[in-house]
Amino acid sequence: MKKKGFFALAAVLSLTLLTGCQGQPTQTETNGKTEGTQTEASEAGQSGSGGRLAKIQEAGKIVMGTSPDFAPSEFEDISSGKKEYVGCDIELGKYIAEQLGVELEIKAMEFSAIQQAVASGTVDMGISGFAYTDERAEALLLSTPYNLDSNSGQGLLVRKDEADQYQSAEAFSGKKVGTQNASLQQKLAQEQLPSDAQLQLIASLSDGVLMLSTGKIDALAVAGENGKSLSKSYPDVVMAEFMFDYTSGGNVIAMKKGEDELAAAVNGIIEEVNEKGYYGQWKEEAIALADSLGIEIN
Repeated sequence: MKKKGFFALAAVLSLTLLTGCQGQPTQTETNGKTEGTQTEASEAGQSGSGGRLAKIQEAGKIVMGTSPDFAPSEFEDISSGKKEYVGCDIELGKYIAEQLGVELEIKAMEFSAIQQAVASGTVDMGISGFAYTDERAEALLLSTPYNLDSNSGQGLLVRKDEADQYQSAEAFSGKKVGTQNASLQQKLAQEQLPSDAQLQLIASLSDGVLMLSTGKIDALAVAGENGKSLSKSYPDVVMAEFMFDYTSGGNVIAMKKGEDELAAAVNGIIEEVNEKGYYGQWKEEAIALADSLGIEIN
């Protein structure tokens, strides 16, 4: 057994002793604006005996921040008449809650707000397709990677009739490039595109691809996997030949700095998820669900 797996297992076993019999988790959804929930989550982040993990156990719930506009990772299903958050990242959050013996409470918010919510203690963990970056590692405690089978690169969507113009980074000089705030793609665009490229913030990839199609921007920075999927839904856009210099290391969960016991427990759970191939199964199911609902895969 790997050392980190041993420590994670030890952390989870100690939790079992603290909590006794554990109940099955349920999913509680919020819109990220309930003051009472924010207060409870903030209190859970304060230093104290046992840290955040013990307080999660005492509260009987773990609060997850996510931006549910990114199928198949996290998106909304309203087919039953009420809003439910679904997707492979949501399933990961549920599994973590189940293994900890607590309920999962989902707090929906814009992608750019999740990191601050984690750092301030408003949520216990952020799961929203985060890629590892040095900047995130400096500000947050990042988990062992998951979704390790995703390595389609990072690049830019452009209009299909202009695709032959974009074969190098220099081709984006003076161009308007859409990016999500605080995203990996924004970081790569800032570092690797010409300094006069005009980066424009977008609220979601769906908004961005519509802006691209209508000529409001010249390119949209996306993960390669998402770009290929979007080009199927929007035949007038295509991935540019130029790709950012980047190798995927999967995705990570964001937690507050100093919460090492929580991270150890989460990492042990992720190791099991990786070893048993659960995330790939959840992704296939989420893609099928999104297709059945007519939701675009990002």
